[in-house]
Amino acid sequence: MKNRISVTVNGQQRAAEVEPRTLLVHFLRDSLRLTGTHVGCDTTSCGACTVLLDGQAVKSCTVLAVQADGHAVTTIEGVATDGKLHPVQEAFWNEHGLQCGFCTPGMIMASIALLDRLPRPTDDQIRSGLEGNLCRCTGYENIVKAVRVASGQTATP
Repeated sequence: MKNRISVTVNGQQRAAEVEPRTLLVHFLRDSLRLTGTHVGCDTTSCGACTVLLDGQAVKSCTVLAVQADGHAVTTIEGVATDGKLHPVQEAFWNEHGLQCGFCTPGMIMASIALLDRLPRPTDDQIRSGLEGNLCRCTGYENIVKAVRVASGQTATP
């Protein structure tokens, strides 16, 4: 039996029929074709699937689509406005906070949520706030620097 859900995704109301077991990440990728949200581990270990649910960072591989019914979801596709990158996206680009790019959408979404909670975090707060989002390429230094720059702080402490 399918459930009808209505979710605001990136500011646009979306309705669909979903199986009760459909994960939010699969609803976003397969039903809505928003493939910027990556599937990494399906066990909430890597953070590649991080999106904002009512402004809070969640790992969409462990949230059911039916749980998002009536809520607002923001994906990486929804953070740029009028063709202009979000300040966190711009900082990741300018500060080389990515290499292969697989973890980048999740890192950016987690960073946006972090900066909404802590507008001027310390490096330790950035590291703590991004805990649970894994990167196999960068060593995290440039990611921390990018978040610091996005917060309006200088690139070096």
